[in-house]
Amino acid sequence: MARPNILFIQADQLAANALKTYGNKTVKAPNIDRLAQAGVVFENCYCNLPMCGPSRASMHAGKLPFSIGMYDNASEFHADIPTFAHYLRSMDYRVEMSGKMHFVGPDQLHGYDKRHTTEIYPANFAWTVDWSKGREYKPTNLTMAPILESGPAVRTMQMDYDDEVEYHGIQALYDLARTGDDRPFMLTVSFTSPHSPFVIGQEYWDLYDHDEIEYPAVPPLELNEMDHLSRNLHYCQSRHEFTVTPEDRRMARHGYYGMISYIDDKVGHLVEVLEKTGQMENTIIILTADHGEMMGERGMWFKQHFFEWAASVPFIVYAPNRFKPARVKKNISLIDLLPTLTDLAADGAFQDFASPIDGQSLVPALNGDTSTLSDVAISEFAADGSTGPSRMVKKGPWKLMWLEGEDTLLYNIDEDPTEVRNRANDRDCTEIRAELEAILFDGWNPEELKTTIRASQVRRLAIHNVTGGDPTYVHTVRHDDGERYIRNAGAADTKARARLPYVAPAKPDRA
Repeated sequence: MARPNILFIQADQLAANALKTYGNKTVKAPNIDRLAQAGVVFENCYCNLPMCGPSRASMHAGKLPFSIGMYDNASEFHADIPTFAHYLRSMDYRVEMSGKMHFVGPDQLHGYDKRHTTEIYPANFAWTVDWSKGREYKPTNLTMAPILESGPAVRTMQMDYDDEVEYHGIQALYDLARTGDDRPFMLTVSFTSPHSPFVIGQEYWDLYDHDEIEYPAVPPLELNEMDHLSRNLHYCQSRHEFTVTPEDRRMARHGYYGMISYIDDKVGHLVEVLEKTGQMENTIIILTADHGEMMGERGMWFKQHFFEWAASVPFIVYAPNRFKPARVKKNISLIDLLPTLTDLAADGAFQDFASPIDGQSLVPALNGDTSTLSDVAISEFAADGSTGPSRMVKKGPWKLMWLEGEDTLLYNIDEDPTEVRNRANDRDCTEIRAELEAILFDGWNPEELKTTIRASQVRRLAIHNVTGGDPTYVHTVRHDDGERYIRNAGAADTKARARLPYVAPAKPDRA
């Protein structure tokens, strides 16, 4: 069989728990469902840092985030780190991208031959975390406003962007099909939805009966019931300044589900073009997300933690001519993407050409042999809401979270999928805790990391204070991209101004 084309589709902030194939009974995403039904579904895939920029850099490099200096959404993704785009180009693939990637720094391609759209977010040091300012420091001015403003709208900035991403992704598929070039292609199409704020067009809002939208399974916790990182996030996200009612939670979930249906339509349109152009038979489709969304579980929102809704992401591989439909239970993570892509491109003969990688190829599992999978997923955190480094290890059903040295959480996800029974101090869990801690601390020194990460923050903050964010570094396509999308201002405020009709940002309810 000829070397395959690869269509890599990525959503932003799409939790695995929000899709039917992962157990959700409400979301309507028939195109994704079809890919899952005829594809290989990895049931336990985790992001390697629950924040956009570091997650995307890590998956491109096949390396854990801290190992390549990726700590927060303003960490520079250095140009000397090979990515799967470099590897595939070395194997004579045409490698292009349409959409968001949140690369920070002067290199805005990282091996891609071509980018068809601008970036929606800044690429400089504007959003650097500053541990010296404590847990309430919020570089993006994040509050509960995006939750309280959830609902339908005629138009949003995210719809502007994702419609462009879809258009250019479809156009790229047409162009790749008609060039007469026999080389295979790898096309990344990366959407910004269903990222907050949870606002979507009326047609997608109306797909759902509001009264049938379920409430979060785990109610909000009191401060004294929260772990250390959850308390940090409570203040970093200004939850102490706003009142979020049960109806607010349902509105947000309604908007989130509508945004998923919106992205699902775009997935269907991309698949349709592959079929119309005769490229489907020899194209492997991979669908995933950079991280999840807490969606009101435990009273928490956005990402920034290791709980299932924030850290577990879909990972679906569709190539019915190559792989039989299957479900894989063993743990994997997004750093496995690079060796999987290169293994697919090299027909199993992949070798590192530049630097060691941390991920593992999923190709044997795609062919039905899961014995080679390590069954271990590792995730790290040092971004917004943190005051030190944290790490998570998942092996089998067991998940261990080490949170800044202040709290340790241990859950059996099979027995306790909502993560409400911390078993870190249970006598019968001593052995599994020790085993997971040995993996967690292997080559990972939190005290050294705290010094290294803080030094990185100081450098980046000093540069940004001098330059004011100029240059922005962002890859641009249209001359007015800098005015249309977010550069140095707070993301939530900028998105609110771009909404039609305009909805004023919610004000804190301090009563």
